[in-house]
Amino acid sequence: IQQVFKQLFYMINAVALNNLLLRKDVCSWSTGMQLRFNISQLEEWLRGKNLQHSGAAQTLEPLIQAAQLLQLKKKTSEDAEAICSLCTSLSTQQIVKILNLYTPVNEFEERVTVAFIRNIQKQLQERNDPPQLLLDFKHMFPVLFPFNPSAITMDSIHLPASLNLDFLNKV
Repeated sequence: IQQVFKQLFYMINAVALNNLLLRKDVCSWSTGMQLRFNISQLEEWLRGKNLQHSGAAQTLEPLIQAAQLLQLKKKTSEDAEAICSLCTSLSTQQIVKILNLYTPVNEFEERVTVAFIRNIQKQLQERNDPPQLLLDFKHMFPVLFPFNPSAITMDSIHLPASLNLDFLNKV
């Protein structure tokens, strides 16, 4: 069950983050607030179902950081440092794309300046990020089956002749 929810939450994360990276109309402060609220509801649901240790919440980390990126101030070099230290699960390319797509929804907000984005790129140039922008929403985590040793010893096993396993020898 834990593995199923980890996979499901990864797919939610990948689809939502990919939409954020591809659609200018959703890159705003209010979308960041809405995303963060919805993610907190998912995290609360996981805790309520005792699935908080399944790894499902960790798969949402890039989306959480993208939501926080949309909510942060984006003006000074201190803001740039805060963004760089906060967005560790997002690649440089993803951070820059979100900042480029950021669209103010009211007159109190401003567009992100090119100088600010260049500052971010300069600070993150040492990162060894993967080259892809979008997440692979078809990625599958390996299924792990727990090993439960049997109390039955090999000496006590009797193989019926009807199975035609004559080639097996007890050693």
